[in-house]
This record gives sequence, structure tokens and C-alpha cells, in this order.
Amino acid sequence: MRALTRLSLLAVVLTLSGCGAVTSLSRASEQLDTYTLSPLPGAGGGGSGHIVVEAATAGGALATDRILIKPSRVQALYLPDARWSDPAPALMQTLLVGSLQNAGGFRLVAREAAGLVPDYTLMTELRDFQAEAPPGAVPTVRVAMVLTLIRESDRSVASTRRVEAEAPAASDTTGDIVVAFETAVTQALGQAVGWARAQAR
Repeated sequence: MRALTRLSLLAVVLTLSGCGAVTSLSRASEQLDTYTLSPLPGAGGGGSGHIVVEAATAGGALATDRILIKPSRVQALYLPDARWSDPAPALMQTLLVGSLQNAGGFRLVAREAAGLVPDYTLMTELRDFQAEAPPGAVPTVRVAMVLTLIRESDRSVASTRRVEAEAPAASDTTGDIVVAFETAVTQALGQAVGWARAQAR
């Protein structure tokens, strides 16, 4: 059975039973397939700056390890058989750290200062991280985030940038939706890393 068909059936069951979708889908007894995403590839090296990538912030529907599906602008559901390896904000932090390390241009890229004074701190607000799936349509994954680069020498905002990307899924199966997430995330990471390296020169 296709992922979104199961999702629709589950939504009906949850409505009839009076249970909230998030509560029922988050039961610890459920066995869910776990998925992760890849940072940008690269050999790293070079650079002289030190940048700390803080944990991303996100709204309630995104602050979970469940894979978000939006049948409409005001509906938030989750795939019934799958989850991310980490909550979406933590996963995005990992992807940004790995991508910046692989791209090079910084002497050190870390999640926290660890007693050192960084040259820059990257703050991330995750705005979109979902598959949008209106009834009868092929899902489209949308990823958007607002990046703010803080110059630590004077605690000023060096630059702010919104990056966004989208990718259509080949079908409404879980596997194809995750592949579309990988495509959209790769595009968004490319924009983010290019911007961060340019600002820190």
C-alpha cells in the first residue's frame, strides 16, 4: 500500500477514535523505518576561520523526528511508517556541519565553541521541511531556512540569507518521498554553504 494511502486511512481512523495524530503516531511501541540524509560531499581543508553551527530552531510541527506531510496549507500529518534518524532541527544542524567541513574554507567547523572563541556563529531557523501532497497530486518536498551569520568579534550580524529548494517525488511511496527530500536538501545546502563561505572571507 502506498505511503499516502496508508496516511489517509490512518487519518480517518484517528478522527473516528478521537485521538490526536501526533500522539497516536508517536507511540513508543511502533516499529518505524529510519531514514537519514547526506551532507554535501567534499575533501575539506583550507581556510582560517572558526565557525560554530548552532542547533536549528523550528516550529512545533517540524520539531520532531517524524516525516511531515502537508495535504494542505493548514494540515500537518506524518508518514505512518517512517521517521528521521534525528529530529529535523538536529538533522539539519548535522547536515550543515558536515557540508561546511567537506566544502573547506574554514579551519574549524563545530557544533559548539568547546572553550574556543569562534570567528562566526551560524544560526538557522528551519521554516519548511515537508512533503506537500494535495489530494490526487504527486508530493513535492519543500525545504526552506533562514540563516544568520554572527560575527563574534563584535557580536554583529554579518549577513542573513533565506535559502529554499523543492523537488517533486517520483511517486507517493515513502522511498520516493525520502529521495525527493535528499534532492531538495542537497540544493538548499549548496546555497547555504556557498553563502556562508563567501561571507566569511
